[in-house]
Amino acid sequence: MHKRRIVFAASAVALGLGLSACNGDDGESAAKESPAASASASAPASSEPSSESPTDDSGDGGNGGEAPAGDVTAPGTKLKTGDRAVLPFRYTSDKQGTIAVTVTAIEKGAESDMAAFGDKAKGMTPYFIKMKVENVGGTDLSYASLKLDGVLDGGAGTGVILMGDIPGKCDRETAPRDFTTYETCSLAATKTAPVTGAEFDEGDTYSDSPVVWTN
Repeated sequence: MHKRRIVFAASAVALGLGLSACNGDDGESAAKESPAASASASAPASSEPSSESPTDDSGDGGNGGEAPAGDVTAPGTKLKTGDRAVLPFRYTSDKQGTIAVTVTAIEKGAESDMAAFGDKAKGMTPYFIKMKVENVGGTDLSYASLKLDGVLDGGAGTGVILMGDIPGKCDRETAPRDFTTYETCSLAATKTAPVTGAEFDEGDTYSDSPVVWTN
């Protein structure tokens, strides 16, 4: 069963609207107090784990699998599609380490690809952010999941968070057991300017200065 969700994140006011649908259900919409709360409430409990980045209090003297500061890609780094970034990664409180992410393509889809998301997605153009993820820290990151956000031409965010995938075109995969490398896709969508980039903005270190890939 593919569960698909749309969260409309408000950029100027602390309000978000959520929509969920499963196998053609009409779904329910609800007002949330903030975009952050909306995203949190919409995430499935177990079927689609989401990634979290490590915070400053995560260290245990090198047992977290994190690369030294000089080895990770600095916050605010600008990259091109095909470039590789090394990033701190936290999936759960006991699964954290270092990953390398290579955005291999940012592909435009068709409006018809969004049909499964229902009426709220009408007029949206999807974009498929395809990437390769490597476990370079050597820690146990089995079954982890990573999502990158879309960036509009001009540098702004899309204002839309999509939870789900489009089978055969943008499949959001989880890492296999004992993985070293796997490939996955993050789905972005917009009604305005085209999506020309993807960003990693997880955790305190990267939230204000994300790593950005552009075509």
